[in-house]
Amino acid sequence: MTMGVSFEVEDGVARIGLDDGKVNVMSTAMLAEIGAAFDRAETEAEIVVLRSARPGIFSAGFDLKVFASGDAAKSLEMVRAGAELALRLMSFPHPTVGVMEGHAFPMGTFLLLACDVRLGARGPHRMGLNEVAIGIAPPSFAIELARSRLHPAWLSRTATLGEMYGPEEALTAGFLDRVVAPDAIDDALADTIAALRGIHRPSHTTAKKRLRQPAMDAMRTAIDRELTLAAYTASNRARSAVAMPG
Repeated sequence: MTMGVSFEVEDGVARIGLDDGKVNVMSTAMLAEIGAAFDRAETEAEIVVLRSARPGIFSAGFDLKVFASGDAAKSLEMVRAGAELALRLMSFPHPTVGVMEGHAFPMGTFLLLACDVRLGARGPHRMGLNEVAIGIAPPSFAIELARSRLHPAWLSRTATLGEMYGPEEALTAGFLDRVVAPDAIDDALADTIAALRGIHRPSHTTAKKRLRQPAMDAMRTAIDRELTLAAYTASNRARSAVAMPG
């Protein structure tokens, strides 16, 4: 793995670490590295942990500079790479654990939503779908993914109003499964891994597909319908007006 993504396997657990030296922007290259790490995990491990090595940040989400550049082809390449990765995680054959210890802006939130178990540390960080606040409508694949995990009222608020939530609210909304103190996150992760070792993995894989097939079908349809060059070209003018953070 390169500087952006680390990979190690110990006792059947693959640990994929995010660290681009900044805020873990989900560029096309970063997404490809994460995908390559999951390729290895599929053959070399039995459980996968996805976690950031950057203090206070899980991921700043998609590279907004690509959206603001007005290059529809590059925007499409990046968003489609993120969509395909999230869809892959929805049916990944091994149990997956996402650990949120810092801000998770949309693509980071999408990856966490696609994990089987989402652990969060208490702190002054937020997660959610804030696209409308910066001049972008959430892509339909992301709405379908979020619909499969979030309570309806919270989904409406984050998708249409751009609300972001701290760990406790995220737990209530359905973004996270468990929230603990920062100094307890490693123990919580160890407990989670121990519990996952006790399940019958082939049954887990089958149950996951059966449960999530409607959401995955909806995501697949949304990707094929919406993430095309024609659609991005049509919205290129709007995307060039993305509100960059100060």
